[in-house]
Amino acid sequence: MRTLYFDCFSGISGDMVIGALIDAGADPFQMEEELKKLNIAEEYTLSWEKVVKNGIASTKFDVILSRKPERLHEHIHSHEYHHEHSHSNDHSYDHEQSHILDHNEHSHSNSYSHEHHDHHDHRTYKQIVEIINEANFNASVKNMSLAIFKKIGEAEGHIHGLPLEKVHFHEVGAVDSIIDIIGAAILINQLGVQSVLSSAIPTGSGHIHIDHGIYPVPAPATLEILKGVPIAASDIRSELATPTGAAIAAVLAESFCPLPTMTVESIGYGAGTKTFKNHPNVLRIIIGEMQ
Repeated sequence: MRTLYFDCFSGISGDMVIGALIDAGADPFQMEEELKKLNIAEEYTLSWEKVVKNGIASTKFDVILSRKPERLHEHIHSHEYHHEHSHSNDHSYDHEQSHILDHNEHSHSNSYSHEHHDHHDHRTYKQIVEIINEANFNASVKNMSLAIFKKIGEAEGHIHGLPLEKVHFHEVGAVDSIIDIIGAAILINQLGVQSVLSSAIPTGSGHIHIDHGIYPVPAPATLEILKGVPIAASDIRSELATPTGAAIAAVLAESFCPLPTMTVESIGYGAGTKTFKNHPNVLRIIIGEMQ
């Protein structure tokens, strides 16, 4: 059985998943064409490139929004974080770090960052479901995408005390997160994966700063998404697991276990935005045959 294993030794995020899948041999150009079925192609462009993280060659995937957001004051920043972006030396926020912001808030970022959001990018759960249903993806891609969005929507609704149909996404409704979730489903389907397994998920430690105050890591929505999933302790003072990354693993992984007995066929490393002094911030995926 063709199996994909998420080796999340440095956590997991949506852009790291796509970077790792591309690095393992998936075709990003085919994904780019498939994503045009969403009819939002004018809102973004995609980029991917090889970078080196603490000695490991990996693929960094980015969504570049067509509309440049206003450069408003920073809502999230912690001295614990070490940010890196391959295109700029400006301050940059790790993808999805602002997932628990109110939908009227903005993150401050450089013009290339994967974390861009403005008020035009907010979409309700219902709107996202409609976009996916109208896109004419194959059943596998459609069902994976809808299940991941539902997992996040239910978690956000629980945290904010709202029923699913009333959930108005800020972070997850932004274009880059829509691309990450559906793009991951497209690439996993493209690779002919029949089963998904994962390691335990390290969530990091420390705190994140938002307008509502100081929140612990893992953030509330991320922890809610990871109910029933084994999480791993980590001394790294940063947010390692984002809501989208957590939801991809929580929905797709049939079990959480050490690396299983398998014949390895391909390996991919997806680069995260942050850089740590003694720790390569990459997601490793291993694809192979299990008996």
